[in-house]
Amino acid sequence: MPRTFYERKALDVTSSLAGRTVLITGGTGSFGSTMARSLLNEDVAQIRILSRDEAKQDNLRRQLRDERMRFYVGDVRDAASVDDAVRGVNNVFHAAALKQVPSCEFFPSQAVLTNVTGSHNVVEAAGRHGASSVVMLSTDKAVYPINAMGMTKALMEKTAQAFARNNPESQTVVSVVRYGNVLQSRGSVVPLFLEQLASGEPMTLTDPNMTRFLMSLDQSVDLVRHALLHARPGDLFVRKAPAATVQTLAEGVAALVDRPAKTAVIGTRHGEKVFETLLSREEVLRAEDHGQYFRVPLDARSLNYGLYFDEGSEAEAALDDYTSHNTDRLDVEGVASLLRTVPEVMATVSEMT
Repeated sequence: MPRTFYERKALDVTSSLAGRTVLITGGTGSFGSTMARSLLNEDVAQIRILSRDEAKQDNLRRQLRDERMRFYVGDVRDAASVDDAVRGVNNVFHAAALKQVPSCEFFPSQAVLTNVTGSHNVVEAAGRHGASSVVMLSTDKAVYPINAMGMTKALMEKTAQAFARNNPESQTVVSVVRYGNVLQSRGSVVPLFLEQLASGEPMTLTDPNMTRFLMSLDQSVDLVRHALLHARPGDLFVRKAPAATVQTLAEGVAALVDRPAKTAVIGTRHGEKVFETLLSREEVLRAEDHGQYFRVPLDARSLNYGLYFDEGSEAEAALDDYTSHNTDRLDVEGVASLLRTVPEVMATVSEMT
């Protein structure tokens, strides 16, 4: 049977990045540097890093010391610098973003410029220069967003999906991955807990019963690679992940260094949710189970409102969102076991014990 256009495009991405030129936007961040190290284990032709911080670029250059690395000082907000970095690239991993909830709350217009306009610049440049794929990194906060960071990330996802709808003949496959907390990433709570334990201070909790998905940086790279290999235009991918309460997470961190889990509750911060949602029930309805992953295909329905008001879907009412409250829940030992798989965590632990 002849394959559809989307099915043909999915087969255009080979299982290997050998000989390819890859761009990572925001490439000096936690994900970007981990992805770069992973790619250097393959026979890639070149890895380009686009970011604003020349000091971080210099640090990463010195750490990796690989002639295949190329560093572009620029900003995704600036279409010209994006165009320079994308020209001649085969695959793009778009990780550049304003990710801190408080800073986006105080400066929402800045979040729009980076997370929405910047993402649009990346997608348009990739399409213009004929890149094979763009994988865009999103967050659980884009689902039912209550803060500026989540709202702008939701619009980033819409930007990716709109490109797929509006450019059905494009050779560029644009897809999205969505995940929650990444352990030991910059700004995450685990480094803070370890720092507080080292200084003898209590670990500060916003709400002990708050739940969070838990994923390592390596698992986030695996998710992006899965999207690269399997995406059709406009697809969304989520990796199944366990969760834990913040209290359990704190106790798991304390267990690693064999210290009492002293905690202090400081109250929920502005813009925080009690639990994370990786898939809405509407997305669960359309999701395909790929074992470790969910794939949600592009909703390509037209704007014929009769489809929504006259026909609808009875199945939706029976489904629930995929959240950190209803996924597998880790106990203290489960959290500690997961943390032991994260080299950066264990490096800090070894210095404390």
